[in-house]
Amino acid sequence: MDIDHNLLLGKLAEDYYLSKMSINDISKKYNLSRYLIMKYLDEAINKQIVTINIHSGLDRNPELERRLHQEFAIKNLYVIKETDNTITQEKIISSFAATQVQAAIKPGTTVGIAWGETVADVITEFKQSVQPEITFTQFTGENMKYRSQAGSMRMVQNAAAKYNAPYYIIPAPLYIVSDQVRRQLVHEPAMERVFNVANQMDLVVCGLGTLASIDSIQPWRDHKAQIFPQVDLDQIAGMAYGRPFDLNGNFLNLGHDTTFSIPLETIRQVPRRFGIIKRKSKYQAALGALRGKLFTDLVITESIALLICHELETSD
Repeated sequence: MDIDHNLLLGKLAEDYYLSKMSINDISKKYNLSRYLIMKYLDEAINKQIVTINIHSGLDRNPELERRLHQEFAIKNLYVIKETDNTITQEKIISSFAATQVQAAIKPGTTVGIAWGETVADVITEFKQSVQPEITFTQFTGENMKYRSQAGSMRMVQNAAAKYNAPYYIIPAPLYIVSDQVRRQLVHEPAMERVFNVANQMDLVVCGLGTLASIDSIQPWRDHKAQIFPQVDLDQIAGMAYGRPFDLNGNFLNLGHDTTFSIPLETIRQVPRRFGIIKRKSKYQAALGALRGKLFTDLVITESIALLICHELETSD
């Protein structure tokens, strides 16, 4: 009986805290009174079936948030204050970002997952929530880190496992230099389904890369001229959605995009686009992303925000 009761408490908590269902809807779903639901939610907290982490203004820098909001008019911007412990700092950012992302994932949501260690850390912080009506998908090809938790396919699988939800992968590399192969491959039966799903995304979760991200993968490092033809590599401030962009947020490879992906314009029309940036070495990438309005939601550190503000002041 205790096991069954605790399972009920967990389901009620998932519906209320993660799925954001109203008390009235939960009451109808479980045929329970509003009084009992509130009582059970309190019991779930007391039994530590539910733990609530409150990220108050003490964790964030509201002054820097206001400054950057005024400058860029981004929908949601979070500036996380620094700590003395780097490991603690990175966990705080990942946990905070996971909370914000999960709050945006509703029943029926299709979630696109990018790649990289930052996004992998955020997925690790996801709370378990059984919601099989949610779908996770790749929207670009594989980053070729097949044995890493930061690999594209692995990350989609891990995110889906947190929700016991279906997922779709793109079993092809991120860059295909042959125009003919890239265009025809989209229409292969193994690809059509995932591309159809990815084109309907409601939300994407993405980190930001730099040219160093390209250099970290040997085939990409050795063939940059073919992957980014006619792109001045010195102009690259960052990488988003597999594409290079400059300090003003302009994508540099629009004339010849070798990325195996759904169209860039489709990605940019996704209603919620979460970006998470931890490393202050990527502040120029963050500045370009803000100028180009690449994300609707952005989580950055205090040091990144300060460097962006300094860049803005010196460029005036």
